[in-house]
Amino acid sequence: MDRRDLRIRQAIFVALLSASCLPWVSPAVALGAGLVVGLAVGNPWRDLTTKASKRLLQLSVAGLGFGLGIGQVWHTGRAGLGYTMVGILGTMAIGLLFGRLLRVRTSTAALISVGTAICGGSAIAAVAPLIEAEGEDIAVSLATVFGLNAVALLVFPPLGHALGLTQRQFGLWAALAIHDTSSVVGASAAYGRAALGLATTVKLARAAWIVPATLGLAWVRRGRGRATFPWFILAFLAAATLRSAFPHLGPLWGKAFGLARRALVVTLFLIGAAVDRDMLRAIGARPLAHGLLLWLVVGSGTLLAIVEEVIR
Repeated sequence: MDRRDLRIRQAIFVALLSASCLPWVSPAVALGAGLVVGLAVGNPWRDLTTKASKRLLQLSVAGLGFGLGIGQVWHTGRAGLGYTMVGILGTMAIGLLFGRLLRVRTSTAALISVGTAICGGSAIAAVAPLIEAEGEDIAVSLATVFGLNAVALLVFPPLGHALGLTQRQFGLWAALAIHDTSSVVGASAAYGRAALGLATTVKLARAAWIVPATLGLAWVRRGRGRATFPWFILAFLAAATLRSAFPHLGPLWGKAFGLARRALVVTLFLIGAAVDRDMLRAIGARPLAHGLLLWLVVGSGTLLAIVEEVIR
């Protein structure tokens, strides 16, 4: 690669990244621009932006707490405890069964299942050392989950409108059916502020299950891995607490919430830019079929339960 080509790719990257900071750029457009960079142009700083996107996602999710009161967070989290537990256990069981039927490697199937059940890449990263997964298993499961995340971000909002879902219904559906926190908040932000608040709270409550899930797995496997607590959840709760404790600072909290939403859009651009052709080739037909089939079952099942008011 010559220096001129590199400079052109860097210029395109910087231009699209800067555009993602503009207030009228939607989450879907930012993700699409990132995918253009990753797949068509080539990300000149892939390793750097991959690390940056993880940190920026944590900060933006924490900042979304300024848009909610701690009472609302507590009520939503407590109400969702039952179906969260049932959903995680059911998804894991179905995922492992599908993996066996499709003859997917056991470790790969386990990682895809836990990523679907809890919170995508974070859960995969936490569980992988405990089951002694190989690099190929991790790469394939991450690529599968990540690809489905991108699809969900683009498909869920228009599908929700087509089905006539309310803000609450869509927020619940996004939180329960989309893998990663980034795509959950991205899709719900595109649907509406009420959907965003509910989806973020339910998804973070679900993400907190990384800790008991990995601790339990470590005990069963007697592995050397350690459960990593997603500390940004505590930051989210702290932000919600500050909003409730000092309501007279409402304009400040509103600006912080708006900044967090814009940071999320930039994060989605960086996430899209991390996708390249090598990642797509690494997925393979069987793991992709496994992840897609499991996702369709979870997504349609939770949607039906929400519409029929089994889940409220």
